[in-house]
Amino acid sequence: MVAPKFNPIRDVISGTIMAATSVPQLIAYAETVGYAGYRGLTTAGAPLFAWGLATGSPWMNSGVTSLTAVMAKTDLGGEAYVAKYGENEYVDLVSAYSLYIGVASIVMALVGFGKLASKVPVAVKTGFKWGCELGVLASALPNGLYAFGSTLKATVATSAFGDIVKTVKTAVPGATGVSGVANIAYAVTHPQSWDIVAAAVFFTCTLFVMKSKNFLPKSLPPGSEVVMATAAATVFSVYYGYEGGVVGEIPSVGSDFGLSFFNGMIKVPIELMDVKGLLNVPIAERCFDGSMVKLFITAAIFSGVNFLSIVGIASGFESDNGVSWSAPRELIAQGVSNLAAGAVGSAPVSGSMSRSLVSRMTGASSRMACIVTALLWIYMMPYMSIMSPTPKAALSAVIVSAVVKNVVMPKKILALKGTDFVVGVGTAATTAITSPTIGFGVGCVIYVAINAVAGSPSKKKVA
Repeated sequence: MVAPKFNPIRDVISGTIMAATSVPQLIAYAETVGYAGYRGLTTAGAPLFAWGLATGSPWMNSGVTSLTAVMAKTDLGGEAYVAKYGENEYVDLVSAYSLYIGVASIVMALVGFGKLASKVPVAVKTGFKWGCELGVLASALPNGLYAFGSTLKATVATSAFGDIVKTVKTAVPGATGVSGVANIAYAVTHPQSWDIVAAAVFFTCTLFVMKSKNFLPKSLPPGSEVVMATAAATVFSVYYGYEGGVVGEIPSVGSDFGLSFFNGMIKVPIELMDVKGLLNVPIAERCFDGSMVKLFITAAIFSGVNFLSIVGIASGFESDNGVSWSAPRELIAQGVSNLAAGAVGSAPVSGSMSRSLVSRMTGASSRMACIVTALLWIYMMPYMSIMSPTPKAALSAVIVSAVVKNVVMPKKILALKGTDFVVGVGTAATTAITSPTIGFGVGCVIYVAINAVAGSPSKKKVA
């Protein structure tokens, strides 16, 4: 396979398939961020549209991913923030963070960080990925096994696991991830506390998404199994009268809603945030100990970690298909799409491996496919109320099915040898217990420290 020739018809078809198969993920990842699932639908179009204009790749897709969702929630203390200030203020906080990450990405591209990103040690990346995936699992599991996710969190807080969490956080205030680890431990060891119906929906959908490829027609595009599972769960919810957590009401879009151009001839049904107001959101005061320096450093680390996903995707397309790419350009594209994300109230975005592979598989020939997907997400919003009764247990299944296999059997970590294994495990544990940002930094420090003592690392250990 080689780089494709431009074919607008194929781009429209591919973009349409992508738009349809990604809807459940949009809702699920919004829930992971910590706000209402419908926000994932209303804010997805603009960042992808900006990405489509800026990227140089014919196949690469961008959006909120499981990684960016859990990193944002952890960095900003999502659950505690919502409990204290409310969801609307949390949306402002997340939007402001996206803006800072967008600026950081562009600045880092201009100073040449794009070329350095590929030098991150494999052991650090491997451990970091596992730690983040455990965090994703911790975010999704409560809504999967319980009628309402808050049930698990409240129960754990009053259990022995809650005492352990308090002890760890007292010793290490930055250990925000330990709560999620405790939630997993309690849920797995107390199956009698599960909600029978929610758990049945969760396990059924998870097994279907993971195993259905073995018996579904090969002609179906990737992601079809996700659509089928969520559609079946939605029908079940309506006819059974499911009483657990659901997506809920999706705000209707009025005829005068959104942006208007050329005296109303062209209307774009998206709502822009007050960008000037976002710059005044007290994000540093409330989340970063009042330090703008700490905010900028964290945003820069977030940007760098995000870019590793893009490096992996673009490098794969280059080796498999001969599609060349520019690191500075793609890092700028990441920055531009995050600025757009902040402007419409979205969490930070990055390259999505699964959606990019679907784009290649379904025959996209240019970035026009991304733009088609974005426009469909924007203009199809009035019809998205069909997702209102979808059980959150089904959406949790979508997320869990993507990470559980590697969490349970971390083959790549186990394949590491010698000091690399120590680095990988150390990075994984720190990422899981503290936060992705801290975990990544600690992993790099462990790598440098070990190799400073043991001698220069071999070239095989850096990729």
